[in-house]
Amino acid sequence: MYVIIIGGGQIGTYMADLLKKNKCDFVIIDNNRDNIVRLGKKFGEDHVRYGNAADPNILANENIEKADVVACVSGKDEVNLVCSTIAKFEFQAPRVVARVNDPTNAWLFTLSNGVDAAINQADIIGHIVVEEMSMKSFLTLMKLSKGGHSIVQLVCNENSNAAGKKVKELKLPKSTLMIAIYHGEDLIVPNGETVIFPGDRIMFFSNDANYSDLEALFARQN
Repeated sequence: MYVIIIGGGQIGTYMADLLKKNKCDFVIIDNNRDNIVRLGKKFGEDHVRYGNAADPNILANENIEKADVVACVSGKDEVNLVCSTIAKFEFQAPRVVARVNDPTNAWLFTLSNGVDAAINQADIIGHIVVEEMSMKSFLTLMKLSKGGHSIVQLVCNENSNAAGKKVKELKLPKSTLMIAIYHGEDLIVPNGETVIFPGDRIMFFSNDANYSDLEALFARQN
């Protein structure tokens, strides 16, 4: 995988760290020379470029046509939006992710402006707060822009109907897929024979309407 990261601040640096750990290729573009020096020391000169990513020539020089993802995560919404539009419509980038700094600008970060997925930090934090108040068992990890589906995490309760059972014995709601199970520090890709243990953190891809059914199965006590 090859990822172009636009913006070398905290989020861009963190993304680069994750990509490096997962042995993915990446380059960070930033127009702040201090950031470039810092990032070059951390990731190596081959992974950083000084320049304005709103300039199509800069993106072309970084082989954007080969990029699997372009992540526009600078601290300025206008930069992220312009870069997203250029990446999508001039270079046909297959996947463009953009950071929303000011929640009032979120309405601009749409498919029509070249953004496949907008990361609105304020909105994510707001959802977490609301969910802590209304449905303590759930944590929304990612909400998709279409179809009312989300990736959610749910902790299996010790006395729930699911505890101690195999996945094939569970009646999951329709339109729900069990993606992964965190058993302590171990990450498990589940199959029908996988046993659910109390305390397991389980990730689902599910329609929002199925939350109550999932909670009844994994979180409520018998």
